[in-house]
Amino acid sequence: MKHLTPGRWNLVADVGGTNARFGVEDYASSEIRVVRHYSVAEHSNLNEAVLHFLDDINDLEVWSEFPEAACVAVACAVESDVLQFTNSPWTVNANELAAILGDIKVELINDFAAVGYAVGDLKPQDWHQLGPGSPQPGRPIVVLGPGTGLGVCTLVPIGSGYQVIEGEGGHVDFAPVDSQELEVLRLLTSRFGRVSVERLLSGEGILNIYQALTSLAGGEAQHTSPSEVTAAAMAGSDSLALEAMEMFARVLGGAAGNLALTLGAKGGVYIAGGIVPRFLAFFENSDLRHRFESKGRFRSYLADIPLRVIVKNDMGLAGAARRLDLAER
Repeated sequence: MKHLTPGRWNLVADVGGTNARFGVEDYASSEIRVVRHYSVAEHSNLNEAVLHFLDDINDLEVWSEFPEAACVAVACAVESDVLQFTNSPWTVNANELAAILGDIKVELINDFAAVGYAVGDLKPQDWHQLGPGSPQPGRPIVVLGPGTGLGVCTLVPIGSGYQVIEGEGGHVDFAPVDSQELEVLRLLTSRFGRVSVERLLSGEGILNIYQALTSLAGGEAQHTSPSEVTAAAMAGSDSLALEAMEMFARVLGGAAGNLALTLGAKGGVYIAGGIVPRFLAFFENSDLRHRFESKGRFRSYLADIPLRVIVKNDMGLAGAARRLDLAER
């Protein structure tokens, strides 16, 4: 039997507060051939998770020991080569990673910038549209996504393509709209001091809303995790849990509409992250789209903007691979 030389590859990674996803991008075809998901809680640091992934890849005996290059999408602002994750005790050091990976070039990008790089390659089957609207070519696109935190990025048209602009839009001030949201803000302010929109639009945000509504109702919280709240809401077994999810949907719609107005996102608004796709039927029938459009005199402006939920998996890996491909051109 002829001996096969292990293939050349790039490492792509998407590391958040809960999960660390790694992939092998085939150097020749630019296709992602292998994907592994690891729990952040089960590894003491990022370097340990990377070594775990290298062991898995080497066991396959298909790929060379080290990659040619690496792009790591991280859930924090990227301002240097040494970073602290926003919702995780992990840190990332680009120079240390480069040494572990055989002294290669390692690029760090924001995790939602990575999602932005992947948006241009989406097919119709990769998203589900909520309500009406058609994208206008050559206009900005916004991506936001509640998960462990709330990520936001913008795609700005340049020439025949788009420039991805990363940001920290999840940390803008929460803007309540009705009296109930004002009361929730009051309770969360007493708890956190300042309330960003991420305090409501995230996994922990669902729990924060539920706990606040329970307090307003004069009761005692029966659930202690976001997953318990969502399970009770979807089962219809707890009216306050369902009310929390309904408020989550309204706040998400309002935040998406604010971004669309601020950035003129006539190219469309995409919702990513791990929460909304999991409960797509619920959000389809919620007030999310209604609140998205409820901007007074600018309702008609927003009515024409498509609001789409991304249902494709591993968008961060696809975006990191796209970033590497662009860098090699």
